[in-house]
Amino acid sequence: MSTLEIRDLHVDVAQSDDAAQPIEILKGVNLTVSSGETHAIMGPNGSGKSTLSYAIAGHPKYRVTSGSITLDGEDVLEMSVDERARAGLFLAMQYPVEVPGVSMSNFLRTAATAVRGEAPKLRHWVKEAKEAMTELDIDPAFAERSVNEGFSGGEKKRHEILQLGLLAPKIAILDETDSGLDVDALRVVSEGVNRYKERQNGGILLITHYTRILRYITPEFVHVFAGGRIVESGGAELADELETNGYERFTKSAASA
Repeated sequence: MSTLEIRDLHVDVAQSDDAAQPIEILKGVNLTVSSGETHAIMGPNGSGKSTLSYAIAGHPKYRVTSGSITLDGEDVLEMSVDERARAGLFLAMQYPVEVPGVSMSNFLRTAATAVRGEAPKLRHWVKEAKEAMTELDIDPAFAERSVNEGFSGGEKKRHEILQLGLLAPKIAILDETDSGLDVDALRVVSEGVNRYKERQNGGILLITHYTRILRYITPEFVHVFAGGRIVESGGAELADELETNGYERFTKSAASA
């Protein structure tokens, strides 16, 4: 059983002009995600959803000014980015980066070695990776292509979920994994997320604008983000309300607060 705890988190982001003052994005976020739970974070553009994911992962552009993040009682903010990954945190990015010259097969085995503490035996690894790719309808030829180079949006997202399945983290943060996916890719990616949760009893923090992915991935908890904080939490019925009425009620409440 693992638990990611976020308490009164305040985060600002550096501006492109070095002389300009940083902008505060997160203004007191409180959230707990435990093994076997799926939490959906929904909110309009600019509300701070992606900032939360970057702060958890340790992006250097995002500075935690106060508050805490712990994983199983360990201070995540004292960890480097790679230490956070080895501790069991995983971030699937909204815009996965390309890594020219590094093959997917080498990247995945190197990542698995770092997380597991030893290199997987090659024969077993080839079988494991092949089975995982088959489950996600990924052409085996992609294993020898450079990481994300020339991949479509859907292909990049499938490979993010491939990493999720092979690295088996304690807590997975999925930042708008549904963005840019057609219906078929959305189904395949969602099935991969559900397999991860079932096999690893993993905790999931699913960040999204829309409810369409929630037709495939059922959250136990839905949180509405507005004005840099969680303004309301509930069950799956809260997502239904957002689908019907949008975010206006919550953005007005956040603005008045």
